[in-house]
Amino acid sequence: MVKIRLRRMGRRNRPFYRVVVADSRSPRDGKFVEIIGHYNPLTDPATIYIDEEKALKWLGCGAQPTDTVRSLLSKLGIMDKFEQQPASGQN
Repeated sequence: MVKIRLRRMGRRNRPFYRVVVADSRSPRDGKFVEIIGHYNPLTDPATIYIDEEKALKWLGCGAQPTDTVRSLLSKLGIMDKFEQQPASGQN
């Protein structure tokens, strides 16, 4: 299964994350298919950037977001747009 999840970057005690599309069997910081955004929880407020077109494309293809990524997508309104789209066949 393909998942949309976070990949930890940065140094010790100063993490930031890339939002990536990866196979669910690969390790957290292992191989991935595509980078679709980034997330920095240390800034005030937290910096979130996710490419909406890429996220919607992968969600439409059946990629499952992790709980944390789902909440980030909801904050940006991407999950609402995905749920409002008419159901179409997989690409």
